Amino acid sequence: MRKIGKVSTVDEYLAAVPEPAQSTLRKVRAAIVTAAPADAVESISYGMPMFKWNRTMIAGYAAFKDHCSLYPGSEAIEVFAEELKKYPTAKGTIRFPAGKPLPANLIRKIVKHRIADIESRKLARK
Repeated sequence: MRKIGKVSTVDEYLAAVPEPAQSTLRKVRAAIVTAAPADAVESISYGMPMFKWNRTMIAGYAAFKDHCSLYPGSEAIEVFAEELKKYPTAKGTIRFPAGKPLPANLIRKIVKHRIADIESRKLARK
């Protein structure tokens, strides 16, 4: 995969990603959109598409030479460890094949968990 240069929008990012990773990331994006709050903001952050809500990261996603990744944070990976056991993970990262996205229902569960976590942290600060 060619290196994605500096982009300013998610659509530019996705257009620069070759197939099959582009289709995979579009499916990941669609799953996040269905689970994220309507007022979540999608932008480019750290050079990749990122969803934020209440100024807090929900999840990011990106394409690489041999895989794609979802970035929901390390706490979410711990919570869903059993369901993620067939995917390589690292601190805050889930890797999956460029041509095979994570199951949409799992992505939605992770996003909903992140939203609940963001809300609980906000309440704890009050």
